[in-house]
Amino acid sequence: MNIVFGVIIGLIILMLLVVAHEFGHFIAARRNGVRVLEFGIGFAPRIAAWVQNPAWRKGKKGVKKWLKLPKSEWGKPQKTLIFSINLLPIGGFCAMDGESDADKRKGTFGAASFWSKTKILFAGVAMNWLVAFVLLTVLAFTGMPQFIAGQFHLESDSSVIGEGVTVVEVMENSPADKAGFQTGDKVTKVGKINVLYPTDITEYGEEHVGERVSYEVERKVDQNVQCLQRDCGTETIVITKQLEAELNPEGSEYSLGISMSYGQTFIRSTWSAPLVGLITTVQLTGETFRGLGTMIWDLVSGVASQFSADSIVREAGQNAIGAASDSVSGPIGIIGVIFPAFASSGAANLAFLAALISVSLACMNILPIPALDGGRWLLIAIYKLRKKTLTKETEERIVSRAFMILLLLIVIVSVLDIVRLF
Repeated sequence: MNIVFGVIIGLIILMLLVVAHEFGHFIAARRNGVRVLEFGIGFAPRIAAWVQNPAWRKGKKGVKKWLKLPKSEWGKPQKTLIFSINLLPIGGFCAMDGESDADKRKGTFGAASFWSKTKILFAGVAMNWLVAFVLLTVLAFTGMPQFIAGQFHLESDSSVIGEGVTVVEVMENSPADKAGFQTGDKVTKVGKINVLYPTDITEYGEEHVGERVSYEVERKVDQNVQCLQRDCGTETIVITKQLEAELNPEGSEYSLGISMSYGQTFIRSTWSAPLVGLITTVQLTGETFRGLGTMIWDLVSGVASQFSADSIVREAGQNAIGAASDSVSGPIGIIGVIFPAFASSGAANLAFLAALISVSLACMNILPIPALDGGRWLLIAIYKLRKKTLTKETEERIVSRAFMILLLLIVIVSVLDIVRLF
């Protein structure tokens, strides 16, 4: 049941993110004088459609803005915008009039200025970044999950919530034992650093071996409760204690002497939440491009190494190819594995995943691949710089070939997803 729920949630979120992307194109097209023929949620076959009332467009009062479009009219061109809901919940679309760069009829995409085309093509990318920013800002207010190293937050405007790092064992006669650490203590600070992961404690200890280090811990204690001069029992309260431990010198078996468990940590911000949302969006964008670059390098270097006469080099290349294939996931992996896992771990993690995918959609669509927004813009820009006409036939040939390559890659990745599933 959890898997089915996760798949449904995944389909809905992916569809909404793609619709948001297409809505960016829609807004930019309308603002730059390009006629939009249809804006659709989902893909064909069509379930229902509405058309803008021409009378409303002319400013007549007391008329409906949208009219239900009967099935008998679905195949006929309409003079005003069509809004449709379609059966396949795998995205959305914004169909503009004259999407070929060679179409120079008034109100078409081809007739728009180069600057207008730039805004229209990249509006979808901007919308995906905006969606990620909004989601991450809300998460910063309510509690941001920590997924990437060095994830941004302001120390002066942040509170750590969640299980965090808990002491599960204190070694006898260790620096921690002498400092007063107890099993069950939640370590919140080491020095002036907020503790989010066990590595925060271990790495700090490695940098300050042999030194006296301060720790802040939260400890649950039982307190006697009195009411009307009779014993009412006990209640558990949480107190904060400051502990100091003189770490073991370099070369010792351990520096502090505790074993730790980790429960997910969230950081809540107040006035700095929009700043946290913005910078986290930038961080996720950087991580996405970095991961993409690493994957391409692993793939190219791995394939090239297969032509080496050295068996060790070939084996290393096979490992690199394996790492590249493991680092990418297609629709099956995202919907069938990733979303069910995140859906079962809470709304905050699911919202973070949605923000990450939104950033990924933005990064992918900005790439110079002709079938994507960035590639279409580059194609138009190259022909403009060359002062040559980009004919409809040439554009369709380049874009269709690039699209077929993308489809082939999606099929290959989907096969890898299925192999990983079973």
